[in-house]
Amino acid sequence: MGEREHHVADNQLNWRFAEELVVEPAGITAARVHSLELGVEPVSAAVGAQLAVIAGASNAANIIEIGTGLGVSGLWLMTGAPDAMLTTIDSELDYQQLAKRTFLDVGIPANHARFIAGRAADVLPRMNEASYDLVFIDADPQSVLDYVEHGLRLARTGGTVLVAHALWRGRVADPAQRDDTVADFRMLLREIATSPAVLSAVSLAGDGLLQLVKISS
Repeated sequence: MGEREHHVADNQLNWRFAEELVVEPAGITAARVHSLELGVEPVSAAVGAQLAVIAGASNAANIIEIGTGLGVSGLWLMTGAPDAMLTTIDSELDYQQLAKRTFLDVGIPANHARFIAGRAADVLPRMNEASYDLVFIDADPQSVLDYVEHGLRLARTGGTVLVAHALWRGRVADPAQRDDTVADFRMLLREIATSPAVLSAVSLAGDGLLQLVKISS
């Protein structure tokens, strides 16, 4: 095995170790199992843990989430910022109802979570700009460029925008992959890397978590 192959193998071991190190609360694990049963892919445990850390470190009071799913990511965000107000958007009303029930089951007060059923493209333009401490995006990947544009509009200066699946199943780093979704993520990452309006970093947890801090409008 050559040096490059050793490096790849080491990275895979590190990734697996970081994923398995997370101790996920029972309520989130139950939501994860339910999500997988219904064919809805939740964020990985390591990504969830990072969401909780960032929400807590930023002392987020107002959070907006694009893509509720069965509530796994929202529960992680509220783990880090239990006193925050979470607004979460999804087009699947049935999934949102299940997520709402799970939130209540784990003790999150009903007045701390606002569930909006609708297409993000229709809902986001109506949300107040510069009103959120943290924006989390985990929705239709074909619309990621639009969602990030909305996210940066909604985040306050100093606020955080997080984008799941930023390396899109390992395909973004593979030059042989050239489909539209991969191209959009590559464009996003390249533009963000040179933008004076944000600080940015990409975590390798899950299949990539893009982290942005809005430093100017």
